[in-house]
Amino acid sequence: MKRSVILASQSPRRKQLLAECGWSEFKVIPSGVKEITPSPENWFCIALLNATLKAEDIAGKYPEAIVIGADTVIEFNHQAIGKPENAAKAFEMLRAFSGKEHIVTTGLCIRCIAMDLKVQFAEHSKVFFRELSDETIQDYLQEVPVLDKAGAYAIQDHGDWLIDHIEGSLRNIIGFPAERFTEAMKNIELLEN
Repeated sequence: MKRSVILASQSPRRKQLLAECGWSEFKVIPSGVKEITPSPENWFCIALLNATLKAEDIAGKYPEAIVIGADTVIEFNHQAIGKPENAAKAFEMLRAFSGKEHIVTTGLCIRCIAMDLKVQFAEHSKVFFRELSDETIQDYLQEVPVLDKAGAYAIQDHGDWLIDHIEGSLRNIIGFPAERFTEAMKNIELLEN
């Protein structure tokens, strides 16, 4: 029996990356669970906890399906960085990142109740920003809508204006650790056969 796959996220970037991993047939059913807000002490595990909450929520409604939950958190100066509230906050975030590095963590949970399956992991990548002028930041904010993006930027949208280099997975920074996901799904397919 080929199980249906559900992505418990409405992120267009995650949908695209899941499709790029070879999953052309999947449903998108966003979870309505309230996410846990990171604190300075627990930013590194919050992405995994939120991913698991989302996957468990949807898996409870679709126990035969393989459900994928994901969440991304940015850590900068031992603080969790979320989405900017407005354009002024977005400007402040990008100015703070200028010439510095931060860590992007994406947690992923793959859950299927019928298979008694739960696979969880978190992937970390480092992002190194260029020195940014106020003009560059303003130009970026005029070109790219950022209020729905953690850290007030999207690496796939004119990221070269902001970013010097990265260490780790680009797809993880975008919000979906595709390489590790693909490996996990290969192992799950072996279980089913």
